[in-house]
Order: sequence, then C-alpha cells, then structure tokens
Amino acid sequence: MAGAQETLVLAGVMRGHNGVVTAIATPIDNSPLIVSSSRDKSLLVWDLTNPVQAAGDGTTTADYGVPFRRLTGHSHFVQDVVLSFDGQFALSGSWDGELRLWDLATGKTTRRFVGHEKDVLSVAFSVDNRQIVSASRDRTIKLWNTLIRVQGKRLYALDAGNIIHRSASPNRYWLCAATQESIKIWDLESKHVVQDLKPEVSAAKDQMLYCTCLSWSADGSTLYAGYTDGTIRIYKISGFGY
Repeated sequence: MAGAQETLVLAGVMRGHNGVVTAIATPIDNSPLIVSSSRDKSLLVWDLTNPVQAAGDGTTTADYGVPFRRLTGHSHFVQDVVLSFDGQFALSGSWDGELRLWDLATGKTTRRFVGHEKDVLSVAFSVDNRQIVSASRDRTIKLWNTLIRVQGKRLYALDAGNIIHRSASPNRYWLCAATQESIKIWDLESKHVVQDLKPEVSAAKDQMLYCTCLSWSADGSTLYAGYTDGTIRIYKISGFGY
C-alpha cells in the first residue's frame, strides 16, 4: 500500500545463554539457522523454523527458535562469531586468545588458531573463505590460512594499533580497521596498506575524531564510517569499475 509505514514488532525471545550475548551471525541466504556467542563461554546454533507458541495471557512474549546445539571449547568469554559464505562453518573469537572453526553439521571444532597474546575481539572470513582475519587487544590483526588441514597457522600480523572495529570487503581482498589514529585499509594479498584515512579535527571542539564502527555496502563500492561526533562519513571507491 502506497504510503504505508512499516514497523518492527517483537515476535519472540530466544532463550538459552547464561551470560551476556556478544554477537549474532546470520547466513547470507534465507537459511533458518543462526549462531550466537556469549560470555557464558559457548555458542548456540538456533533453528528458527519451529513455530512461535502464543503467550497464554496474550501479554507476555513467547519463546522463539530452538537452540538445538551448544558449541563448547573456549575457556573464556566468546566475543565474536561469523558464518562462512557457504553457511557450513562458524568462526569464533574468544578472550582466551584463540579462534575456533566449527563444523555446523557436527558441532565439532575442526581447527584452532592460536597466536594472539590477548583477547580476540573480532573475526572475519575473506570473500573466498581461504583466509580468516582476527583482531585482538594485543593491537594486531592476524591473517590465517583455512586450507591447511592442521592447527591454524598465522600468515601475517598487521600492526594496527588500538583496534576499535574492522570490516572485510564483500567482493575483494580488502580489510579495513578503525583505530584511534586512522582508518587503515589493507590489501590482504599484497599485505600492503591501500589507504590510510586520517581522523579529522572538530572545528567546534578542537578534538580528534575517532571512527567507532565500519560497514561496507553489499557491492563493496562504499564504506560507511561512524564517528565520535555523531556523524557517518561515506567513502566511495573510485576506479575499479565504479
């Protein structure tokens, strides 16, 4: 209907974790499975196909989704989780300094990636799933090879400074990370910085602006960056067919 306003309505609550929920990973297709991570040191795989059970009194929110598998193995808070592009694997990062690759069909850890000296804060797959990326409180970003059929091996460490947020390009081997100093963009094949976007000075407060969050557009042509001054800056990629 023209002019109709769409709204979000709470459909239900998913219960299963015993601590703060830290991340939620959803597939790129319409699969009914999602994965969540928590400070209870576990991940939950949820099936959203079960019907919502109506609340008896008509006022309380019904449970929604079935946590049919709990993934355990981390010895500290699980901070982040993402899904591979084919939806077959989950990748988690924990305050125990490890990354784990999980086979969602079996719930088993297929690979451990050990090498960070402090908490792992963020993880990501490369666009072809051949490499994974991790950012840590030890002020490094590490690249790992997923094709090696043994314990994960660090390919390269990027001295990124204090990492606030990171985002991998959806269609090229690029990784960008927000640090207190700048937004750095790496080419993961050459291991070189493609661009280093320096923070600006606020004319009103004469303070450095920090980027706090990043997100790529679906086609990889635009990078959105949120800043401490309450603005979102839009960076368009020039060249490369755009």
